[in-house]
Amino acid sequence: MQTPQSITLLEPAPLKQRRQKKKLIRRLTSDVSQKWRGWFQMAFLMLNLLIGAQFYLFVRYYESGGRSIPVSRPPGVEGWLPIASLMQLKAFLLTLEMPSLHPAGMVLLLAFISISFVFRKAFCSWLCPIGTVSEGLWLIGRRLFKRNFALPRWIDIPLRSLKYLLLGLFLYAVATMPVTGIRAFLESPYGIIADVKMLNFFRFLSLTGAIVIGVLIVLSLLIKNFWCRYLCPYGALMGFFAKFSPSRIVRVPEACIDCGKCTKACPSLIQVDKLIQITSTECTGCYECVAVCPAEGALAMRFGKKRILSPRLVAAGLAAIFLGFVGMAMLTGHWHSDIPPSVYFDLIPRAGEFGHP
Repeated sequence: MQTPQSITLLEPAPLKQRRQKKKLIRRLTSDVSQKWRGWFQMAFLMLNLLIGAQFYLFVRYYESGGRSIPVSRPPGVEGWLPIASLMQLKAFLLTLEMPSLHPAGMVLLLAFISISFVFRKAFCSWLCPIGTVSEGLWLIGRRLFKRNFALPRWIDIPLRSLKYLLLGLFLYAVATMPVTGIRAFLESPYGIIADVKMLNFFRFLSLTGAIVIGVLIVLSLLIKNFWCRYLCPYGALMGFFAKFSPSRIVRVPEACIDCGKCTKACPSLIQVDKLIQITSTECTGCYECVAVCPAEGALAMRFGKKRILSPRLVAAGLAAIFLGFVGMAMLTGHWHSDIPPSVYFDLIPRAGEFGHP
């Protein structure tokens, strides 16, 4: 028969004693990662808007038969033609010959791949103008609806596979094209003015196109980074190279107080507070989890096992890689397309006549 004393000894300890709260050692320095990232986002968005305005004036000059303002073609517009850039890259790897038509697209693709390898998918969260607009939309949505919504896991996972499926289709199409076929495509009237065709799609937007864009905007207001998370094949390509990156977010359990703020802040919906290293291809290196972490030394972006990558260092690295590739292409004469004005005068006014070969 148990005594009252033995019964007392068998009782469970109070919850407070069994789960002791970790002591918070508060960070001494304020986080500046989102300021640095925001500056880069705005700078790259403005750069793309300027490129778009210059390209529009370039197209109008040739559409008008030379009666409007003469403006040179901005090579940066080729960054919006990723499939053509993949074709150029394949041809270059097989022949080791730099393309004479639209070389800037391949140069930019290599720059963004290099950025993704060194700094994870930082291109998506620091530089990509679509990523910037997408982030702005869900922030607006959070203000309007007081929250953002997350799709249930059984829908989220299949939808996330769509961007990889699209990437696979594009890679298959490029992989099955011989070099002669790639050059024939790029040197065809359609290939020469593919950038003009892209501009005209938005200039003369069809009802179907307007509805699709409208739906994407609404979904982006409700769900964080809807386009980037579910449909962007370019982001899927960057994620492939980011998987091999030596940079990653690392959590130190001993310093972590398990507050869960990092997981709540993550726009990619990664369970940061449950992991030691973030190796997911969904991680864009945006530093938002690091920015909200209150504990000193609990969360950081690291290069390899030891070196901590501050946002200033990442910003300097992004600028160095991007400007390095572009500057080298300019110095070596592989930035501008070698297309005479007479070809543009002939093809641009008739852009609507050319279909995909």
